[in-house]
Amino acid sequence: MSAYQLAQLNIAHLLAPIDSPNLADFVANLDRINALAEASPGFVWRLQTDDGDATAIRDFGADYIVNLSVWADVASLFEFVYRSAHAPIMARRKEWFGRMENAYTVLWWVEAGHRPGTAEARERLDLLEREGPGPDAFTFKRAFPMPGASG
Repeated sequence: MSAYQLAQLNIAHLLAPIDSPNLADFVANLDRINALAEASPGFVWRLQTDDGDATAIRDFGADYIVNLSVWADVASLFEFVYRSAHAPIMARRKEWFGRMENAYTVLWWVEAGHRPGTAEARERLDLLEREGPGPDAFTFKRAFPMPGASG
C-alpha cells in the first residue's frame, strides 16, 4: 500500500433547492452514482453525514453542495469521473448547477488513512485559486505525483 492517497473536493452551486422539482433527476441518481463510486477500483472514502447524506453538508454556503473523497491515485479517480456511468450525469451539470467563477475542484495528496474535512479542503481550494496548480493543490489537467514519487 502506498504511503499517500488522493483527496478530491468539488463544490457545486445549486440552481434550486435540493428538494425542488428542478433537481429531482439529480437527486434520483445520487444513490446509484455514490454506490458506483464506492464499488470503483481505487475508491477509499467519501464525506457524508451519519445518515449517508453528503448533500446535507453545506460548509461552503447554503446553496452549495460538497463532494469530498479519497482515492488510491489520480488514475482511479479519473476512470470513475470520466469513464464510468458518472460521466453522463456530470455532462448534465448545467441543468442543476450554476457556473462557478472561481476554482470549484481541487486534488491533493494526503497520508494514507487521513480523512480530510471541509476546512482542509477549503484551504486547498483557496491555495489552487491563489497560486494555480502545484504539488499541494492541483487539477486533473495539471496533476502532480504523490510525494516521493518520481515524475
